[in-house]
Amino acid sequence: MQDWREIYQSKLVSAEEAVSHIPNNSRVLFGHACGEPTTLVDAMVANYKQYENVEICHWVPMGKGEYCKPEMAGHFRHNALFAGGATRAAIAEGRADFSPTFFHQTPRMFRDGTLPLDVALISLSRPNEHGFCSFGVSVCATKPGAEAAKLVIAEINDQMPYTMGDSFIHVSKLDYIVETSHPLPELGGGRMTEVEEAIGRNCASLIEDGSTLQLGIGSIPDAVLKNLGDKKDLGIHSEMFSDGVVELYEKGVITGAQKSIHKGKIVVGFLMGTKRLYDFADNNPDVMMLPIDYVNDPVVIAQNSKMVSINSCLQVDFCGQVNSESMGIAQFSGIGGQLDYVRGATMCPDGKSILAMPSTAKKGTISRIVPVFEPGTTVTTTRTDVHYIVTEYGVANLRGKCVRERAKMLINIAHPKFRDELWAAYYERFGKED
Repeated sequence: MQDWREIYQSKLVSAEEAVSHIPNNSRVLFGHACGEPTTLVDAMVANYKQYENVEICHWVPMGKGEYCKPEMAGHFRHNALFAGGATRAAIAEGRADFSPTFFHQTPRMFRDGTLPLDVALISLSRPNEHGFCSFGVSVCATKPGAEAAKLVIAEINDQMPYTMGDSFIHVSKLDYIVETSHPLPELGGGRMTEVEEAIGRNCASLIEDGSTLQLGIGSIPDAVLKNLGDKKDLGIHSEMFSDGVVELYEKGVITGAQKSIHKGKIVVGFLMGTKRLYDFADNNPDVMMLPIDYVNDPVVIAQNSKMVSINSCLQVDFCGQVNSESMGIAQFSGIGGQLDYVRGATMCPDGKSILAMPSTAKKGTISRIVPVFEPGTTVTTTRTDVHYIVTEYGVANLRGKCVRERAKMLINIAHPKFRDELWAAYYERFGKED
C-alpha cells in the first residue's frame, strides 16, 4: 500500500493551480465560518476572469466576500445559506441569492442531489502520523459537503487545531493540497452593554444545575455564559460555542456529568471565537466535533435531559411569532440552527427554549416587540414553537398562552417608553377589559 506521505506529496500544488481545476458552470462549497479556506478563496478571486457561471455556496461569511463585488457578475454568483456583513449588500441588490434551509438538513441535500456539489474548498489541519487531517473548527456541514463533492481542494493550515470527534479526512480523499500558514478568523468578545448584561442575568435565571445548553452566536449568548458561574454540572450540546465556554469549563462549571447522551463530552458542530478557544479545542478529547446532521437533529437534541436552547432574535409580534433573520424583506442573517434547537428543546420533556433580544433597536428609537410585523418580514420561529422570550426587562413564558395573554406578557417586557403605544394597539385589537 502506498505510503500516505507519498500520496500527500503527489497532490501538493500552488493555490493558483489548485483553483484552476474548478470547472465553469459548477457549484463550489466553501468551508463554514472560521473554517473558510481564505488562501484558496483569494486565489479564486484574483483569477476571477477565468471562470464563467460559478456558484459559490456557503453559510456565515468570515472572509472579505470579494466574490460578491459587482465586477464578479458572470463569473461568480453567491448562493447564501446564511447572510452576513460581507454578503448582505449583494443579496439586497440582487447580485446574490439566499436559500432558506435548516442547517441540519443541508448534508442530506448535498448527498441526495437537492443541492449537489461539484467542488468543495476546505481548510484542514496538518495530517497526523496516519495521514488523517482534521476539519478543525468547522466540521458541521463542511465535512459532509467534502464527502459529497466531486472534487475536493484543501488548504492545509498549520495553525488549524486538530479537533476530535468525527472530524477527520484522509489525505487520499483530497484531490489537490495547498500548504499555508495563517491565523484563523477570530470573533472577539467586545465589551458587553448593560442591556446585554441584564438579558444574560434573566436568561441565566431559567437555567438549572445539570442543564445541557445550546448557545447561538453573539453577545447575548456570551452574556448568558458570564452569569452561569454559580451553576453546577452544566453540559454543552450546541451547533457552536465561543470563548465563554472555556472559562466555565476551566472553573468546573461545565462538566457534562449529568448529560444523558455523550456524558462528559462537549458536543459541537463548529467553533467561532479567539485563539484561546482554538487552542482549547486542539487535541482535546472532551471536545467532540460532529457533523451538523447529527448535532442539530431535533430528535437527537431532545435526548438531552434539561436541554436549554438560547438564541438571539430581532423582533417578536403579539402572537409570539419570532423574526430572527430579516429587516422587512432585507435578509440580515439566516435560519441556521435556531429552529432545530427550539424544536429539540421543546421535544425534551424537561427542556426550555429561550429567545432573547434587547427591547429596542436603532439606538432606542424603535421597539422590537411589535403588534404585527411589517409586510415581507420573515417568521423564523413560529408562534406554535415559541417558549420563553427574554429582554432586559424580564421573561415571558408564552407556552400554552392565548394570543391576548401573550400580547400582555410581551408588553410587560417591552421598553417602558413604548408600552403606552403598545397598550393602545392591544386595546384596539382586543378591546378594553373590565
